[in-house]
Amino acid sequence: MSLEKLQKRVKELEEELRKVKHGGAASREKIAHMSAEVVDTNPYSRLMALKRMGIVSDYEKIRTHTVAVVGVGGVGSVTAEMLTRCGIGKLLLFDYDKVELANMNRLFFQPHQAGLSKVEAAAATLQSINPDVTFETHNYNITTVDNFDHFMERIKSGSLTGGPVDLVLSCVDNYEARMAVNRACNELGQTWFESGVSENAVSGHIQFLIPGETACFDCAPPLVVASQIDERTLKREGVCAASLPTTMGIVAGMLVQNVLKFLLNFGTVSYYLGYNALLDFFPTMTVRPNPQCEDYWCKVRQGEYQAKLAAQPPKEEGTKEEEEEVVHEDNEWGISLVEEDTPAPAAVSQMSGLAQGIRVAYDRPAPPAGAEANSAPAVDDSTSLDELMAQMKAL
Repeated sequence: MSLEKLQKRVKELEEELRKVKHGGAASREKIAHMSAEVVDTNPYSRLMALKRMGIVSDYEKIRTHTVAVVGVGGVGSVTAEMLTRCGIGKLLLFDYDKVELANMNRLFFQPHQAGLSKVEAAAATLQSINPDVTFETHNYNITTVDNFDHFMERIKSGSLTGGPVDLVLSCVDNYEARMAVNRACNELGQTWFESGVSENAVSGHIQFLIPGETACFDCAPPLVVASQIDERTLKREGVCAASLPTTMGIVAGMLVQNVLKFLLNFGTVSYYLGYNALLDFFPTMTVRPNPQCEDYWCKVRQGEYQAKLAAQPPKEEGTKEEEEEVVHEDNEWGISLVEEDTPAPAAVSQMSGLAQGIRVAYDRPAPPAGAEANSAPAVDDSTSLDELMAQMKAL
């Protein structure tokens, strides 16, 4: 195709999208027809490449899934757009903010949408991108009593089939909303992802939470990627946090990549994946539940998970492969490698076993006298002693 014809085709598509935005029914039908043409014979079909390369067995399964996105800001809006372009079946969007001109330093939102609710603006844009996706929007604060009950009801019965959604994605920017999502998912036994970007805009993370199996958001202080600035990921009144479309886009990409791995069953889902933009560093780790968690439903789910493990048949003897003993060559002179100028050990946090580059947002008060010794959240015990020592030195 010549450059002149390509430019002409681009102008035609832009005109079609302009008509869709202004409510042209005929244009919507034409765009829907174009979307229906996305079949295996079309090389640009959304996730078809993953099937062709043998990574997923049925990429079209994505059309049967429902995902709830809580918080349609810098991370949430881009997350919703990526899922829409991937052909997700249904998206539930929750937010109570309006689009402001200050949001234009991020991705997705446009100046002419200023004054609209974020969910209204997002749904209009996403519908024009892929009319095949079903959108459900809720413009309210999930932390109020009445709204929280409705939020739980939609998580429990808001899917395409009228049952629970497949995933909840928390893309909010404040502690209270994260705790509301945490309480709802613990009570419903709902698997979910938490995500966040630091207020200095140069680090972020995603965390995969399975009630009872992994630590919930209330099991331990929030985990953040360590930086040179002592700040918390909590939104403070009257303070405008820095934001970069690059950092938010990267965090949204990590989030959606793991959502696709979970929904389409390929690869390994990251339980905690951080990002430090200053060093291009991606720490990862797994955090187990805290038996002394203050969330009632978290402890209930922990008991259910332990009962499930106990009900599983024991492994047959001899099925576990024995680790081969490492045999070293003779070291006649006793030479070994050691680090020079080893720094003094840092103060020990209440939460041990953190991966290099990850810290807690704050330390909780010490437990009262007589509390059980195992009140700290358990961590993955597969880490060797040498690795743990290296991690402590790096904190």
